[in-house]
Amino acid sequence: MLSYQSIQELIEAAVEQDQCISDVVLADQAAALEQDPENLIQTMLQRLEVMRQAVEKGLADAGPSPSGLSGGAASSLRQALDKQQSVLDPVLVQVMAKALAVAEVNAKMGRIVAAPTAGSCGIIPGIVLTVGELQSISDRQIALSLFTASGFGLVIANRASLSGAEGGCQAECGSAAGMAAAAAVELMGGTPEQSAHACAIALKNCLGLVCDPVAGLVEVPCIKRNAGQAASALAAAEMALAGITSAIPVDEVIEAMKDVGNQMSVTLKETAAGGLAMTPTGQAVDARLTEDAASHLD
Repeated sequence: MLSYQSIQELIEAAVEQDQCISDVVLADQAAALEQDPENLIQTMLQRLEVMRQAVEKGLADAGPSPSGLSGGAASSLRQALDKQQSVLDPVLVQVMAKALAVAEVNAKMGRIVAAPTAGSCGIIPGIVLTVGELQSISDRQIALSLFTASGFGLVIANRASLSGAEGGCQAECGSAAGMAAAAAVELMGGTPEQSAHACAIALKNCLGLVCDPVAGLVEVPCIKRNAGQAASALAAAEMALAGITSAIPVDEVIEAMKDVGNQMSVTLKETAAGGLAMTPTGQAVDARLTEDAASHLD
């Protein structure tokens, strides 16, 4: 749990204490867990290393997932970047490739950090690791930025949801994008207020995003959504750092996300009963996988 009930409270505490949001969240969690802050930093460094290993494994492994629905996208994107065949800025492509890599590792039952969920696990690593590498930021500072992401995520969890089954993909990939954008702003030396605006912009960009996994697996369209929302998070951070603000405060955006999730049909909330899961191709994939599973039981 987090002592602060809103992002605004986090901002006010950081400004009053002349600290980063990560400092405020770290102190709060150390007090709540009755642990030395340094121990929590070391734990976060371990999680950062798991993120890095997942990126490296995903980029190197072009093989298919057990279902055959995914695999090789991260490797393909990296190869296109290496051959200078990319339309986009290399930084953005690196972010997307890392996000894909971690999500593909998850699909292959590899070790990842569910930040904030397994279905959205590539977004935060894609952002913080790329920004850290390009700006030569120490692992300790990157780990500290993860406390900022965590603080934002805890507020979202308390005021809305991080669950696709409850709020749709806006609650999973959307929340991850908001968390990642806030962390990126802090890594780049932005203010607490700018982190809040970045989170708000990222959340607004995916408001209403449904959760419609084909065959009920966290692969299609989930993996590519990790790349898409990582790109959105980077764009949100860029805008916030340039001084662009969200007309709607972040806490109100979070409340709106909750309302939208409540109004969303149950068929669009991780049930594989609507959206892309119910397309002819989606249904054919489901039938094939069901038949394959049955044949293995015979």
